[in-house]
Amino acid sequence: MSTWVEEGRKAPDFTLAADDGEKVKLKDFRGRPVVLYFYPRDDTPGCTREACAFRDRQAELAKLGATMLGVSTDDQPSHVKFRDKFQLNFPLLADVEHQVAEKYGAWREKNMYGKKSWGIQRSTFVIDAEGVVRKVWKRVQVDGHDEQVLAALRAL
Repeated sequence: MSTWVEEGRKAPDFTLAADDGEKVKLKDFRGRPVVLYFYPRDDTPGCTREACAFRDRQAELAKLGATMLGVSTDDQPSHVKFRDKFQLNFPLLADVEHQVAEKYGAWREKNMYGKKSWGIQRSTFVIDAEGVVRKVWKRVQVDGHDEQVLAALRAL
């Protein structure tokens, strides 16, 4: 099982393909805060509610200078469908081999109805302008999470 990246630690760098086909590098966002959130699957109920909540708060995130990045193990075509279906206005990154999820500790063993499997645990990391993790949510409850993230950004 991977170890969680804790608050106060340097955020592990990565490069992943985004829904638009561009390569996204975390280091390219130095100088501004980043909200990096991991979610289990495109177009599922909880993941859709979470993505749409972040979509609807984009103006507030932009006012705070923050960049939102969503990460799942879905591939780029899946991300394109999800983005277009819900008019998502931030990059969705394809971590198909779950390497970035492992670096952050979001790749976990899950137990649903007695059946064990591995997958992304819904989690969020607020990374400051210097690339340091300032806030971590390891088990996100979707409802109200957008406001928690905004409050953490305001506190930076």
